[in-house]
Amino acid sequence: MPSVRYQAQLHGHTEQLVVDVEDLGDGRLVLTVGDTRHEVDAVALDHGAVSLLLDGQVYDVEFDDVGEEVQVLVRGDAFRVDVADERALRLRAGAAAFQVEGKVTVTAPMPGKVVRLLVKPGEVVVEGQGLVVVEAMKMENELKSPKAGTVTEVFAREGGTVEANAKLLTVE
Repeated sequence: MPSVRYQAQLHGHTEQLVVDVEDLGDGRLVLTVGDTRHEVDAVALDHGAVSLLLDGQVYDVEFDDVGEEVQVLVRGDAFRVDVADERALRLRAGAAAFQVEGKVTVTAPMPGKVVRLLVKPGEVVVEGQGLVVVEAMKMENELKSPKAGTVTEVFAREGGTVEANAKLLTVE
C-alpha cells in the first residue's frame, strides 16, 4: 500500500516535520520521519485511545480534535499538533486566498436533530470553532464557524429538529 505524507507542527513552534505513514495492515505501520524509519504496532483501545508499540516502548495515546489541531495525550503530557496530509494542505492553500466577510448564516446541511448548541448569542468565536452539533442519519456533525466574529443570532434549539438548509445561527 502506498504511503501517505503528513506535515506535523507542534503548537507554538515553527519547525515542521514531514512524516510518511505506510499501512502494512493488521495494525502495523511504518513511520518515516526524515531519514529515520520506525516500525509501529497499533491497537485501538475501547475508550478511543490507541496503544502503540514503537521501538520497543509501549505508549497509550489519546487524541482530541481542537479546531485544525489535534491534542495528543501521551504518558500524562498533552501536546497540540497541527497535522495535515497533502490534500488538506492544498485545500488550506486555496482557502487562504479568500476570507469570509460580513454576516454569515450557518444552515443545516441536511434534515436532523440539534444535539448541542456550543455557543450563545454575543459569544466571540474564531474561524473553525464548533458552533452546533446536528445529528443526521445516525451521525453527529459538528458545524464550524466559517469566520472569526460574534454570534449575533441563534435560531436553533437543543433537541429540536431542523430541515435541510434551516437557519441555525448567524456569525457577524
